[in-house]
Amino acid sequence: MTTEQQLPEHPRPNPARTIVYMITSFVFRLVQFVLIVVGATVGVGTVVVWVGFPILLATTAFVRWSGDAERRWARTMLRTPLTKVERLPLEGQSLTRRWLTRLTDPTTWRDLAYLMIAFPLAIAELPVAIASIVLLPMAIWVTPWLGWLHGNLALSLLGPNRTKKLEAKAEHLQASRARGVDAAEAERRRIERDLHDGAQQRLVAVAMSLGRAKSKFDNDPAAVRDLIDEAHADAKLAVSELRDLARGIYPAVLGDRGLDAALSAQAAKSPIPVDVSVNVEPRPPAAVETTAYFIVGETLTNIAKHSGATEAIVKVWRSETHVIVEITDNGHGGAEVRPGGGLAGLADRAATIDGVITVVSPVGGPTVIRADLPCQW
Repeated sequence: MTTEQQLPEHPRPNPARTIVYMITSFVFRLVQFVLIVVGATVGVGTVVVWVGFPILLATTAFVRWSGDAERRWARTMLRTPLTKVERLPLEGQSLTRRWLTRLTDPTTWRDLAYLMIAFPLAIAELPVAIASIVLLPMAIWVTPWLGWLHGNLALSLLGPNRTKKLEAKAEHLQASRARGVDAAEAERRRIERDLHDGAQQRLVAVAMSLGRAKSKFDNDPAAVRDLIDEAHADAKLAVSELRDLARGIYPAVLGDRGLDAALSAQAAKSPIPVDVSVNVEPRPPAAVETTAYFIVGETLTNIAKHSGATEAIVKVWRSETHVIVEITDNGHGGAEVRPGGGLAGLADRAATIDGVITVVSPVGGPTVIRADLPCQW
């Protein structure tokens, strides 16, 4: 499941589904093209005798119906993330006003543009699809890319318009900001708790031991030595706890040597074997490195405590725009994002830089946790 909603990217479609899509779509596109062209031509030609109005009304309704059908068809066959679009409301309007509203709706014209372009594309795609049935290399490499290009065309014309995209982006950024604030507040409380329960208690013990030693300095030198030794031990523990706390805020090895060395150090401390592969050149921004580091660290801790896994694999690589972190374990699976849970905390941490966490964990395993972290905002 994906823990953030954002404008999705279009993945490459399945080759078999793409072939079926291209072959069957040709028939639909032919019918759509003929009905729309004939309806528009006859409607415009007969509008002077009023017969054209119902024809144009029916043609407009058919264009909108076909656009919605194409959205469902592309979503099913090409995995194009198309959803039902919002159109101008028609409730309470007369038949004529409804037709005028449909004509002034930009979505109607975008539907028409796609349907007019899709027919010549279907003519070109049909022989490719037929050839892909017998030519395996074409089915594996050529056809999916054509389907991907067609899906992107459908996404650009049949998807939400620029205003809706900006609104969705603004809502996503607002949600990310809120989750980032929550994550920062939770981190502040954790640091405060660790200081109170750890280093502060040690330093109080040091002060008390030194105070007792001061009161016994003249009368019991042997007891003073023991108290100073005790204070010295507490002081070293306090320094160690402060060092661990500082490492939890920002590890020095990450800043000095980068993500590869820092994750390798994490893996070395894990109670189960962890294979680490990192390729993030050029080096990403510090915020991305820090987020990736803590996501891996918290995930490995959860794997060791709850998954029953005997091994884990950490892969980190960089695309043009993102750093992708993928952690896989061979545990019993069944992990899911629950409010207040560890995976929800990972999602909140990723959201601070507009990142997305995806969890795939069927019962019986394996579990794959993936973080897509943008390198620019």
